[in-house]
Amino acid sequence: MEVFLAVLMLLVMIILSNLLNRFMPLVPVPLIQVALGMILAILPLGLHLPLEPELFFILFIAPLLFNDGKMTPRDELWRLRVPILLLALGLVFVTVFVVGYFIHWMIPSIPLPAAFALAAILSPTDAVAVSSLAGRIRLPKKIMRLLEGEALMNDASGLVAFKFAIAAMVTGAFSLGSAALNFVLVAIGGLAVGVVAAFLIIRIRMLIRRLGMEDATFHMLLQMITPCLIYFLAEECKVSGILAVVAAGIVHAVEKDHMENTTSKMQIVSASTWSVILFILNGLVFLILGVQIPEVIHVIYVDAAFNNAQVFGYIIIVSLMLICLRFIWVFLFLKKADFTASLLTSLSGVRGAVTLAGAFSIPYTLMDGSPFPERSLIIFISAGVILFTLLAASLLLPLFAKREEGGAEDSHQLQEKDARIRIIKAAISSIREEMTDENRPAAQSVITDYKKLLRAGTEIGYNDSRLSQAYRVMENEARLIGIQAEREELARMLADKEISHEVELQARRMLNEMELACSNRLRLRLSVPAIVMKRLWSKWGRKKQEQGLPTDSLRSAKIQTSRAAISAIQKQITEKNRSAYETVISHYHILIDRLCRKQIQPHKLEQFHKQKTELLFKAIQAERNEVQQLFEQGEISREMAGALRKFINYTEATRLEEEPI
Repeated sequence: MEVFLAVLMLLVMIILSNLLNRFMPLVPVPLIQVALGMILAILPLGLHLPLEPELFFILFIAPLLFNDGKMTPRDELWRLRVPILLLALGLVFVTVFVVGYFIHWMIPSIPLPAAFALAAILSPTDAVAVSSLAGRIRLPKKIMRLLEGEALMNDASGLVAFKFAIAAMVTGAFSLGSAALNFVLVAIGGLAVGVVAAFLIIRIRMLIRRLGMEDATFHMLLQMITPCLIYFLAEECKVSGILAVVAAGIVHAVEKDHMENTTSKMQIVSASTWSVILFILNGLVFLILGVQIPEVIHVIYVDAAFNNAQVFGYIIIVSLMLICLRFIWVFLFLKKADFTASLLTSLSGVRGAVTLAGAFSIPYTLMDGSPFPERSLIIFISAGVILFTLLAASLLLPLFAKREEGGAEDSHQLQEKDARIRIIKAAISSIREEMTDENRPAAQSVITDYKKLLRAGTEIGYNDSRLSQAYRVMENEARLIGIQAEREELARMLADKEISHEVELQARRMLNEMELACSNRLRLRLSVPAIVMKRLWSKWGRKKQEQGLPTDSLRSAKIQTSRAAISAIQKQITEKNRSAYETVISHYHILIDRLCRKQIQPHKLEQFHKQKTELLFKAIQAERNEVQQLFEQGEISREMAGALRKFINYTEATRLEEEPI
């Protein structure tokens, strides 16, 4: 029961950390999760999670690195192979010797082999932390690829160097030639085991499919256990499990390009499942890291043998030395690396859970039974360097990344036209991911509508005035003019008995919802669920078509009122408001075109509308997610994010208006 409650608490903290990040986008999620983990450990909740390094690597690090191997572009990795190897191998070994000697000189109580072990475990950067920071900080693409490639490789080199240093400390024997040969064998062996095991698993999956077993759940389970199996197999063969899972991930990505086409259902299940798994694993890694830190601090704090201020000084000095050494190495040995690029690469060398897990794997005793010297201090320094590098990257990288992008403070930000295009493309991508053979007509209809909206946005002639509040005010005025013209046209049609009272009432309700979208974002957010539920209830209760509204009449009425709205808006166009008013007119033209089309057979209309409504809501959510991501990455301002959300609310209300017709 205790394990269940601990896991449940950690999952709740993952949710809470992402909610907090929505309100504090400048603070990266990993830092929030580390802080929440520390709070969990400090509070008297009885939460105790001893870190078992081997279990941690096989359950958390292996799946994450396997996925990184699958997702990292292979052509860019190959193009950057020389700088990646210089960082993942050259810099790691330089760090071990230079920082190791420095630590031994600064803290003589740490023997030289133990100092080498500490330097080795501090040398690898953390792939999970780098990916998390990249989601918020706009690093140049080449630097980002370099960091990803380095993080995939340097875990293995750092951990191998760490194991040799620990072995030297425990046994008192060390041979440089033997260590170098063993390193080569461990690295090549890990890559070989990963490649061979991945090919075997892929062939097994293909054989199972040829036997007719296309069950998506079965194949998903096989995918989930693949990195754990490969890591375990490699470690049992005494080679690098980390390099094995990275190689396996790359092989899976290569093989995916040549395999038989998988079913759309399997693709959707695979993408969705991996998304959830990675979301949970990323969160758990940093929460568990945070949970360990208070205990590490407590051991040093209560020990009278340590001067607390001096120990914190050690952490700062070692962290700065790692950053400076990294800067010098990048600046001197990586071609075309100017000062700013070298600084960005140096600050991005964030240490993470691999470092702490390695530190916890240090044995308690030596071969002669005596305690391992300064084990607690080594773990404490490791935890401190992790926090220091995370904080340094979070605070300094955004400043230097902006400077790298350009001189002006807001020059890196998107024009609103480009931002709208980005969110429309995000919606289209989300629909394509959800497309199946069953909902293909509805999905293609939604994509067609979005593409028309995309064309309208690029043809109308956006300019810098779209960034101003005045433009948005004019656009809103045009919408309200159109709504008023529709109301007047409805009243005329009702007076001339062209429509019934029921049709007029339903059409007027739709216009009220449109006006609500134009006037108050918060009220719209609260009212949309009620609108949806009301319409679902109406459809559920309408068992016979004659009991509901005449669909053709409502459609015809909307076409006529939309034309009236276009006419009213056109009469109000001036040179000053032309761009904004024509944007609204284009929306009306798209609506009229949709209502005039009759592509779906009547008996399939209800199912089509149901599928289309579901896809629309998923697309709209994708738009909102894209706006939040653009804001968190600093590509749009808070003001523009609000304007884009209002734009999404308006289009959402428009679609709610259209679909029941």
